[in-house]
Amino acid sequence: MLAETTNRVALFATCLVDLYRPSVGLASAELLERAGFRVEVPETQTCCGQPAWNSGDNRRAKILARQTINALAGFDYVVIPSGSCAGTLIHDYPRLFANDPEDLGAAEDLAGRTWELTRFLVEVAAVEDLDASFRHSACYHDACSGLRGLGIRRQPRQLLAAVDGLELHEIEDSEVCCGFGGTFCVKYPEISTRLADDKLQAIRNTGAETVLAGDLGCLLQLAGRLKRNGDTIRAYHVAEILAGMGDQPAIGEGGD
Repeated sequence: MLAETTNRVALFATCLVDLYRPSVGLASAELLERAGFRVEVPETQTCCGQPAWNSGDNRRAKILARQTINALAGFDYVVIPSGSCAGTLIHDYPRLFANDPEDLGAAEDLAGRTWELTRFLVEVAAVEDLDASFRHSACYHDACSGLRGLGIRRQPRQLLAAVDGLELHEIEDSEVCCGFGGTFCVKYPEISTRLADDKLQAIRNTGAETVLAGDLGCLLQLAGRLKRNGDTIRAYHVAEILAGMGDQPAIGEGGD
């Protein structure tokens, strides 16, 4: 554990974590506390508004964005275990309020304090070793929002390289979408399923026992197809492995 700081970190848990995989939020808080930060989870946080924004419902997106901005005011950092939601706060909020001078300043201020979890741990907290163990082979799926929107590729791999016993394999065409894409999987289910199946075949080809990612949407997509296909490959959020929670049921197991 690093020396404790006086910096206050707001953990923005995301809807999917809250509803489907709370252990990702617990793991994220554990990692931030180990790195020496004071972690709080603002009770008034809710959806960031990304589904509304992606669907063109700017009115609803602004309502949710203002609520989020208010909930996260006053913290030194805002950390999110999702490149997708982090990208919404960092890039989309300033765009959303581009013609609203009264809100734009607050949106830009929040954007400047917001980080995706693995990027924060590497680039702000300067974490090198989280004292984690996971004696299995795994591969890492690069979620589109984090990779293309935030430049997240090196950071999770750097952290995973320090996990005792973890054997990390690379997926061929790892930068190809898994097919989730938020509302895309609802609007275009056939294409979404084909992309997921192609991704799973690439994962199988690595011989890894586990697939990891930094976005729960991707993991729910892949875990769902794995379960339907009767695969034995297990899915975890990268935060769970880094926090030493790899002994719990994987995503899609144990009723989630």
